Parts: sequence; structure tokens; C-alpha cells
Amino acid sequence: MNLIDIMRASPVIPVIAIDNPDHAVPMARALVEGGIRVLEITLRTAHGLPAIRAIAGQVPGAIVGVGTLTQPEELAAAREAGAVFGVSPGLTPALVAAAKTSGLPLLPGVMTPSEVMAARDAGFRQLKLFPAVPAGGVGMLNAIAGPLPDVTFCPTGGISQETAPQFLACKNVACVGGSWLTPKDAMQAGDWDRIREIARAAAALAVR
Repeated sequence: MNLIDIMRASPVIPVIAIDNPDHAVPMARALVEGGIRVLEITLRTAHGLPAIRAIAGQVPGAIVGVGTLTQPEELAAAREAGAVFGVSPGLTPALVAAAKTSGLPLLPGVMTPSEVMAARDAGFRQLKLFPAVPAGGVGMLNAIAGPLPDVTFCPTGGISQETAPQFLACKNVACVGGSWLTPKDAMQAGDWDRIREIARAAAALAVR
């Protein structure tokens, strides 16, 4: 599955930090049952890679990716754990090289037109605008669509259920990323019904 197909598989990619490893599988099942199949499990906690391994092995239908990639060695480790795509907050020459050698499709973060052009020169056509709202949000995406029409974005950072439709209406946006799908209190309480309902609402958002 290539990166653009992954991005188009769900209008929202939840950005998930796992604090309790026992929550990974039931949380993922609730999201998939709610219609959100693409999951970004971040490396912001020590439970990221084990959670990816557990979800990839136990949740049919989940398209599991790894987020917060900042070191080149993390790409190979994530792929070994079962991740099928990676997301980084930025892009470095070391990450470019690691993406090529690991074979893990990478969605790198960019914030400025120059960074978009540099990523495109490195061979990336699918990018994460991050942090999306501080970077200029919808206005930035619409402005950049003219001079750089061959780039598709997953804006992430500061987006909510209420504002997501504005981003999804941009012609150069395939999906958005957001942390609102897995609220910390719901995760701590194991309230999978609530997460399932949040996923259903997110899955109902239409691109364009």
C-alpha cells in the first residue's frame, strides 16, 4: 500500500501516544470499528513500538504507522514491529537516507515553502504540514497550492473535529492528523465506547 492510498483510507489519522500498553489493542479496535483504520502510534512514550507490534498482530483492518520519527534507526525498528508507514515532525538528510534503505514510506513534516521544496527535491510528494495551525493553516495550504500543485498534505497540529472540514476542503489535502480522537481521560478510563463514537464522527468527515 503506497502512502497516498494510506492517506486517503481515512479522512483523519489519529495521533496516538500510548501511556498504558494494555490499552493499545482495545483502543485500536474501537477506532477501526468506528471507521478509522489508519493509526499513527507515536514514539513519544516507551510503549510505542510494542503497541505497534500488538496492534499489527491483533487488530485486523488496522493500517498501523509510526509517528514522531526523529532518528534514522527508528524507521527500521518500526518496520520490524509491523508499521507500514512512518511520520516525522521534520526532515533531515539522515531521515531521507533511512527512508530509502528501510523501505518504510515516510510522511515528513514541513512548515515553510522552502521546506516543501526541499522535501520535494528529496523525492517526497506527500507531506505533513506541521504544526499546521501555527504554520498558517488553511491559508497557507491554499497559498502553496498554486506554486506547488504536485504536493499533497496531511496537516497536523491544532486541528479539531470542528475545524477539520476546513482543512479537508483544501484541494491539496488528502487527510488531517489529530490527537482529539483518543482523549487522555477516555484512554485512562478504558472508555472504548466513547473513542468508538469519536471515531465514527471523524470517519464521517468528507474530503472535499
